[in-house]
Amino acid sequence: MKLWLAAYLIMNLAGLLIMGEDKKRAKKHQYRISEQTLWFVALLGGAAGATAGMQLYRHKTKHLQFKIGFPFLAGIELVLLIKYLL
Repeated sequence: MKLWLAAYLIMNLAGLLIMGEDKKRAKKHQYRISEQTLWFVALLGGAAGATAGMQLYRHKTKHLQFKIGFPFLAGIELVLLIKYLL
């Protein structure tokens, strides 16, 4: 049970950091992190962190798939986490 919570927290931290890194690279016109990678991290449990990073760094906020998809996925992940931890 503690392992699931730790994995959830780590993946959300990764989601937050990866959004910040992609925003930094975008500003510098450097090689970007692929959208596929952003979604992969979100699907592995990092959707809440990616959503927070999207808002914090104002990154990908005009892309409807991220604007709606990440929060929706974060809600699903939170419900599953609560269901399996309680």
